[in-house]
Amino acid sequence: MEPGEDMKEVASRELFEEVGLEAEELELLDIFSGPELYYRYPHGDEVYNVVAAYLCKEYSGIIRGDGDEVQDIRFFDLNKIPNQISPPDLPIITRFLKEVRS
Repeated sequence: MEPGEDMKEVASRELFEEVGLEAEELELLDIFSGPELYYRYPHGDEVYNVVAAYLCKEYSGIIRGDGDEVQDIRFFDLNKIPNQISPPDLPIITRFLKEVRS
C-alpha cells in the first residue's frame, strides 16, 4: 500500500503491476486474516498476512507475469484448479469458489 491509497486502488495497481491487467470494476470479496494466512519466506522471515481480496469480472490487457513477484500465471477452469496451492492462498480461493458457485 502506498501512502494515501485506499484498498481498492492498491488492488487495481497491484493487478496491473504484477499481471498486466487493468480492472474495469472491483468488488470486495472479503478480508482474510488469522493463523491460516501464516507464511514463512525462504529467507526465514515469518508473517501473518491480512488480505483484502477483490473480485474482478471485467478487465482489459494481456495476462503476463512480471518476472519478479509472479513467475507464472494463467487462468484455470473452476473445476480444474490445481491441488498444489500456497497454503495462505487456500482460504481465499475456497471463499471465491463458494461465492461463484452460490
